[in-house]
Amino acid sequence: MTRPKVFCIGFQKTGTTSLYAALTTLGYRTAAVVGRDLTAERLEAEGAALCIETMRDYDAAQDMPWPLFFRELDAAFPGSKFILTVREPESWFRSIEGHFGANPGEIQAFAYGRDAAAPAGNKARYLEVYARHERDVRAHFIERPHDLLVMDLERGDGWTALCEFLGAPVPSEEFPMRNRSSDRKRLSFRLRRKISRIFGRYLAPERI
Repeated sequence: MTRPKVFCIGFQKTGTTSLYAALTTLGYRTAAVVGRDLTAERLEAEGAALCIETMRDYDAAQDMPWPLFFRELDAAFPGSKFILTVREPESWFRSIEGHFGANPGEIQAFAYGRDAAAPAGNKARYLEVYARHERDVRAHFIERPHDLLVMDLERGDGWTALCEFLGAPVPSEEFPMRNRSSDRKRLSFRLRRKISRIFGRYLAPERI
């Protein structure tokens, strides 16, 4: 029996990379970003069809622009499961701003508008789009709660909720947490320490 497709429809920096690792552990072949080479205008016109066609070869999907086409994906793949990863909005925006700064891509232009593509200087727009997406997703599945799982990884959601939702056994390993700021800080420190051993002096973060 073929298991249902699984779509992570949370925005970037809400734990999507961790969910990718978790789904991989559970045996799902998971697609990530698609349409990097498309303009925002082409994503609007062709993005849904591209995601649907890509999904023919995968069991699950996460990252942008998948969340923006959750309605089309729901219609194209009946019986699929949808996971909305969420995060406290202010914390989410700080992470987004730190990641993209003033250098967004076309996917951000499509998601947040060409006039507000960069998070730097456009906090209100980003928070508005983020909140609207969560409202739209919850409203879409309000009569089908069994098809939607809302996960907040920062508040401890993990294997129990995910595996119960997917009908999968809980792995013995810890739930994967990826791209946490604390992990990046530790990695940066280890990198600076290694470089200092090579060159005989400590390098401040801005020098590497």
